[in-house]
Amino acid sequence: MNTLFTLAADPEAWIALLTLVVLEIVLGIDNLIFIAVLTNRLPDSQRETARRIGIGLAGLLRLVFLSLIAIIVQLTAPLFVAFGHGFSWRDLILIAGGLFLLWKATSEIHHRVDPGANSDDGAAAPLMGLTAAVGQIVLLDCVFSIDSIITAVGMTDHVPIMMLAVIIAVAAMFFAAAPLSNLIRANPAVVMLALGFLMMIGMTLIADGFGVHVPKGYIYAAMAFSAFVESLNLLERKARKRKAERKRVRADGKN
Repeated sequence: MNTLFTLAADPEAWIALLTLVVLEIVLGIDNLIFIAVLTNRLPDSQRETARRIGIGLAGLLRLVFLSLIAIIVQLTAPLFVAFGHGFSWRDLILIAGGLFLLWKATSEIHHRVDPGANSDDGAAAPLMGLTAAVGQIVLLDCVFSIDSIITAVGMTDHVPIMMLAVIIAVAAMFFAAAPLSNLIRANPAVVMLALGFLMMIGMTLIADGFGVHVPKGYIYAAMAFSAFVESLNLLERKARKRKAERKRVRADGKN
């Protein structure tokens, strides 16, 4: 308790908290996009449940990893050397997570481009089950959580600050999850854009695992620019739809 009062009176602690909250929210975007894309494959009655479980587990895993921070930090110690790079447990986890994201995004794109490819009668691909969706969300939660915690360790030594930042960021994810999922479900072009983001994130994780660090700012700047362009496309399509509707009303009035 005394530690908490000491941190509350320290201006540097507040700056660290604000910085970590922003960092956790930004790093959570990757997690949120994956959850939004995956839960949209579920029946309507299960989507909200899966989102809550996925985001709740994301926060819980981060808090658990923070309590094991001494062990998590040791994951960066090299295990073996190959191709001139010392691979650690963290590297292997990032590479595995990146490969999983590439596979998942590619398979989702394949389902949408050719929905009858995996069925004999040409019917659309079946919906995913809740257990399968939650299992995949937990798998990616582990990857993103470990990367998030290791990144946060370099910014502050105070675990209570990290935990508070994680709780605030997860609360923000809860509020953003449903609107993002609804936007992706209602706009097919946004679905493909989100899957493209997942492929880019997967490649970034693999590159990071091989020791090629791509600054996160570049990745999020590219994602923000793509989202801005797509938002302009959405506005343009809505304007065309309204214009066509007005023409139809005028035509009906004349008749």
